Amino acid sequence: MGLFSRKARPGTVRTAANGDSGHLEAFATSRTGVEGFVEPETPTTATTLVLVASDGEWTRRRVPSAKAAFELGRKLGLPVYDVAATGYPSRMREWTAARKAAGEPRSQ
Repeated sequence: MGLFSRKARPGTVRTAANGDSGHLEAFATSRTGVEGFVEPETPTTATTLVLVASDGEWTRRRVPSAKAAFELGRKLGLPVYDVAATGYPSRMREWTAARKAAGEPRSQ
């Protein structure tokens, strides 16, 4: 195994891992007022779904596709939006800023 063998090669898209959907489901079912925001694929990361609770706490995980993100939202009874059209909710930024000020990690 080479020194850089674990690193993704340029042009390689990181895809969703086995535990990603489980993490999203656990987050959504253990918090109130959760909404989803689908982020588009980038050159190095697959499509992601950001879940934001009513208090602004949030988490992000890769999903297989935007369609899969919207399907997960339907399955969990959550509203899911295209972040390119709606942007992020202000409560998410406020929660992140408060965590940063307290010296805590910003998300799970």
